[in-house]
Amino acid sequence: MSFANPPEDRWLEDYRPGDEHRFGPIAVDEAEVLDFGRRFDPQLFHTDAEAARETEYGGLIASGWHTAALMMRLYSDHYLSRVATLVSPGVDELRWRRPVRPGDRLWIRVTVLEARPSASRPDRGIVRSGVEMLNQRDEVVMTVNALNFLLRRPDGPR
Repeated sequence: MSFANPPEDRWLEDYRPGDEHRFGPIAVDEAEVLDFGRRFDPQLFHTDAEAARETEYGGLIASGWHTAALMMRLYSDHYLSRVATLVSPGVDELRWRRPVRPGDRLWIRVTVLEARPSASRPDRGIVRSGVEMLNQRDEVVMTVNALNFLLRRPDGPR
């Protein structure tokens, strides 16, 4: 399914519970895996391809935080509104399900779980989204529930 409106004209009302959207791919680059691992998650299986072969993973894997950043890139570019997104109060239930490896191509499947106007601020509302990140074999590698505050359409529903 695709949104009826592009991100430049997407408001709270455009996020309908039950709708599912798919975006991607984004490639996992070995140099980026190594750089991210060295900078932010310096564990052997993220920082040294040769030594990673001797670990339980049998090779280099991306940090879960790097995987989350790749998910956020797709989520921000394609799912979030460019005119109505305010802030996010956070995420719930972040889980890394399978290793992500250099050369993988990742997609996100986003399901609108809830979209409701705010009871206290009528110009906005909250969207709760279930995000699954999948690899090129359609294996789920990461899941997270994301929360976002969005503005309502200024001129009312279309």
